[in-house]
Amino acid sequence: MSVPILDLSRSFKSIRPEVEEALQKILDNQNFILGQEVKSFEKHAANYLEIPETNAISCASGTDALLLALMALDVKADDEIITTPFTFFATSGTIARLGAKPVFVDVEPDTYNINLNQVVDKITAKTKIFLPVHLFGQMTPLENIKNELDARNIKIVEDAAQAFGTHRMINGKITRAGTVGAIGCYSFFPTKNLGGCGDGGMCVTHDENLAERLKKLRVHGSGATYFHDEVGINSRLDTIQATILDIKLKHLENWNAQRRKLADNYKILFAASGLEEFLTTPRELEGNYHIYHQYVIKVYERRDELMKYLDGLNIATRVYYPLALHLQPCFKYLGYKAGDFPEAEKLTSEVLALPIFPELKFSEQEELVNAIKKFFRV
Repeated sequence: MSVPILDLSRSFKSIRPEVEEALQKILDNQNFILGQEVKSFEKHAANYLEIPETNAISCASGTDALLLALMALDVKADDEIITTPFTFFATSGTIARLGAKPVFVDVEPDTYNINLNQVVDKITAKTKIFLPVHLFGQMTPLENIKNELDARNIKIVEDAAQAFGTHRMINGKITRAGTVGAIGCYSFFPTKNLGGCGDGGMCVTHDENLAERLKKLRVHGSGATYFHDEVGINSRLDTIQATILDIKLKHLENWNAQRRKLADNYKILFAASGLEEFLTTPRELEGNYHIYHQYVIKVYERRDELMKYLDGLNIATRVYYPLALHLQPCFKYLGYKAGDFPEAEKLTSEVLALPIFPELKFSEQEELVNAIKKFFRV
């Protein structure tokens, strides 16, 4: 049995007629940039996230969302931004692009998210932003540090690229990833839980002034056409992507619930497998609603051998991420070295993402777990 890491065609079948009808209308109207469909998606996304309707600002990618957020908060050269070394490159790449300095903090070994207990120790007079990542679809408990950061006038920018739809109970209230800090940033890359048919992203905020500035920054800093209040960038969500995302948003809760069922099934299968000495399944932090953008296990030994073995059986897996950011060649100038962030570095040699998407079959999960058992001769 061939088991894909992701099969977007399975979910598309259920929405294909609606998408094709909507796209035909766009082609007939020939309105492709920041049209009414974009406004509709932004409004529906804002309602879903429970923020003001005009405060969801779409853009061309998740990377641009991070960049726009930092620009809107006036990040300048030599500002320091505290973040995690264990995530996708864009998190730190956008910091460096503005001339600011990424300051890394190690991660928790069981949730893979940044270790909040170590953040305060990294604060200096130059610290301007705290940029946590809600990795693999699970929220970081930001309420544990927000008051301390507020008192120091350090803004939180949430990298929620992998977490649209996840939430956490904070003070008895469901709080969506991306809505705790000053600005939340999302990616709508096709592989995301809410993904389009190309690149796309979004910034969200509770602050009306920040929302207005983000809207200007995404169109070259222009308030009125050909009149520029500041230098922005060109980062607009096109009408086609907005239409597809608007349709998919209606299905997101069901799709995320199915991912959770699949995660539960993995947990059951692994618990009965006798593999506990070889691997660990992901931990869901108490109070969190994990949406399992990725289902990432830790394999203590022979991770790469296992991956190669499964590939030979046409069972796809992935490694997110094989090299921590502080050890990337482009960040050599920061002066970090191997051993500085031991948990992140250990994860790079242990993590293995298994197939998980709403239409994955239980039988495919069983095939995968049985293959792992054979590899370890359990």
